[in-house]
Amino acid sequence: MRYSTDWKDYELIDCTCGEKLERWGNEVLIRPDPQVIWKSEKHSKLWYNADARYNRSNSGGGSWQTFSRIPQSWSISYKDLTFNVKTMGFKHTGLFPEQAVNWDFIREIIKSSNRSDVKVLNLFAYTGGATVACLKEGASVVHVDASKGMVQWAKENAVSSGVSDRNVRWIVDDCIKFVQREIRRGNKYDIIILDPPSYGRGPKGEIWHLEDSLYEFIELCKQVLSDNPLTVLLNSYTTGLSASVMKYILSDVIAKDFGGKVTADEIGLPCTESGEILPCGASAIWVFE
Repeated sequence: MRYSTDWKDYELIDCTCGEKLERWGNEVLIRPDPQVIWKSEKHSKLWYNADARYNRSNSGGGSWQTFSRIPQSWSISYKDLTFNVKTMGFKHTGLFPEQAVNWDFIREIIKSSNRSDVKVLNLFAYTGGATVACLKEGASVVHVDASKGMVQWAKENAVSSGVSDRNVRWIVDDCIKFVQREIRRGNKYDIIILDPPSYGRGPKGEIWHLEDSLYEFIELCKQVLSDNPLTVLLNSYTTGLSASVMKYILSDVIAKDFGGKVTADEIGLPCTESGEILPCGASAIWVFE
């Protein structure tokens, strides 16, 4: 399993009984997690002294229960990157800390390329964790997400990380339609990052089902890879889409034409109390060699 041990402002303190206990800067949150099916003892006293807890509703969704005054939003840092987080609907905070291992990977790919003209396409780019990481290394980035609010949030993260003046385009659009237009326009990218949702809607009501659409979408993305591509990174939180399945897709679509190597593994977060690693999805990575 791949994971980062370099977080200072985030900590997975403990996880049991369907929940995880986390520190986000100075704020301690309890959030549900479907992967946490074990029922080990709660050792940390912070389980009973958290600042807020997300409670699921029997009818779907849920709401935050606060136990102390927490900021409307606050900032946390990972290395030289700074992100704005907040307690938002459906248990999220606007950041997936397990993705730090992928930010590090992409930054190293850009750095080791010794190129000043690396072009990155970040699809389903959410609040821009990967975008600001790439901008920090001097790459140009096209950031695409169907949610106007998430793209605005990503812009704010770019400001906080000191990269808002870098070469970046912020696009609110359906990712499939955007890639189709890029094919027609003849635009090419050296790095493609994909973090698609299991299910979602585009800005005009377009419906996305990951398992039904992923293979064909990777075939589209192949057509916007440059003649000297560096990597394609595919991430998924869908439990039915394993790392091995994603590896097979990248091998069949990308490596078959470009050569190179495909690897895949779970990504996770180290848990302070147990010493174990909480699985948080999977990534498959194609690298040109």
